[in-house]
Amino acid sequence: MMGNLFVVEDLVRAYVVATDTALIKSKGKVWHASSMKEGIIPCSGIDTDARWGFGRTKRWIFGYKLHMTSSTDSIIVPLSADVTTANVSDKPVYPDMVSDLSPELLRKIHFMIADPGYDGKKLYDLSMAKGFQLVCPVKRYKKTKEERLKLADFYESALGQVVYSRRKISIEPLIEYIKSTFRIDPVPVKGLDKVRSIVLLSVFLYQITVYHNCKIHKDNPRRDIKYMIGC
Repeated sequence: MMGNLFVVEDLVRAYVVATDTALIKSKGKVWHASSMKEGIIPCSGIDTDARWGFGRTKRWIFGYKLHMTSSTDSIIVPLSADVTTANVSDKPVYPDMVSDLSPELLRKIHFMIADPGYDGKKLYDLSMAKGFQLVCPVKRYKKTKEERLKLADFYESALGQVVYSRRKISIEPLIEYIKSTFRIDPVPVKGLDKVRSIVLLSVFLYQITVYHNCKIHKDNPRRDIKYMIGC
């Protein structure tokens, strides 16, 4: 896969990688929850595959969700990606996202940083089984178990804060940049299969242009992407 190629060819360092999601609006009119529950399609132009999802910044969105992992080093590039309806939570998709990473890439990962939506014992255990540590913000309570206290200790440590600080300067702006560059929010098509195809194609085109720029020794591999695709 294209994301693995960056690591195999030593174009990016995978010591710290990040995972995150972003809601993407559907094309056309929204399908209100009350009508959806009753199975009533009140008007034409509704994408009946789309669903409602709640985002911490954009609140409720009717549409889809982009799931992504990325590098966090000087060259920030998607390593794996998938698309679901907006109502699918982050945790169930995480195992598939990790499975999409090659064994060569997994051997180089020490930390996977993620927001509180990924805070769960099964995901911590899965990550450790793959050979790296999942780092999420962990809150302390009076009856917090020792196992979680260790996670909180690391997150609050100097190293933990340095590692986690890379999230806001890597995957968050990367997702927004891809959405803006390829104009996929709202998506220009309807239906999960078509939406998934066009969003993942956008991610793939981004990877290709960054790879091309890396190979011809551009100082800033992302700099000319909009120009190269005619935006």
